[in-house]
Amino acid sequence: MPDTMANSSVGTVPQPGTGSGLQPDRFDRDGQDQLVDVNDLHAALPGIRRLRNWAHEALAVQPGESAVEIGSGTGSEVIAFADLVGPTGSAIGVEPDPNLLAAAERRARKAGSTAKFQPGDAYGLPFGNDTFDVALCERVFQHLTGPARAAGEIARVLKPGGRVVVMDSDWGTAIVHPGDRHVVHEVIETMIAGTTNPFAGRRLAGQLTAAGLVVDDIGSHALIQDGGIGAGALVARIADMAVARGSITERQRDQLIADLEAGAATGDSHLSVTIFAVAAHKPL
Repeated sequence: MPDTMANSSVGTVPQPGTGSGLQPDRFDRDGQDQLVDVNDLHAALPGIRRLRNWAHEALAVQPGESAVEIGSGTGSEVIAFADLVGPTGSAIGVEPDPNLLAAAERRARKAGSTAKFQPGDAYGLPFGNDTFDVALCERVFQHLTGPARAAGEIARVLKPGGRVVVMDSDWGTAIVHPGDRHVVHEVIETMIAGTTNPFAGRRLAGQLTAAGLVVDDIGSHALIQDGGIGAGALVARIADMAVARGSITERQRDQLIADLEAGAATGDSHLSVTIFAVAAHKPL
């Protein structure tokens, strides 16, 4: 199962398997660099790249427009927006994590980009009403206790006629194969229990609609882990958590890991989660 838990730390909430909130401001330099590297690694997954391409097609950013990404991470999409809007437009990334924010600013300077970045979170975007033509929010809602509030903020800052794409994982779609079905079920349930908003993907369309936006299209893509990896760090970590909460035994955990390793060796392995993306607009 791909460990795609965050594009940014918007919401700063516990991630499955960590047992504590992400506290990047307390990392040493190596920890800060690792946070940036993991962020970029997730963004390089083929499924993420395909959904981002889909998002750009749906948003159809034009020269002179204003664009914002909420939870901009290391800034790659904001820089892409800046190229599209050109010198007469604007592209801004909002990111609460200071280390990711600094990495994004460095990346923009190195690229000679006009992209700008500022601190902020999904619950209180630091902009006035009707500010942007385009908005993007990727893998943020799964970490929010109040995703409807974030949807309302997106609707607020969009101009009438403005477009948005929101994409997020839905951990109810997770597949772990091979393995005893009961054990796999309990591991996935442990994953779901450890995620703030585990069914974020399936709820996006309804939340955007409730915020007053009109849904235009819905896309999806399964993020599939390399079949040769075996259990991988995330499944092993969640399996340990399932043991700790009494859902499975140590013996069952060890057997699941062995089954996954054997599956990887023979090509009979599948670990995935589906990300959904919703394109919508604000009525005129």
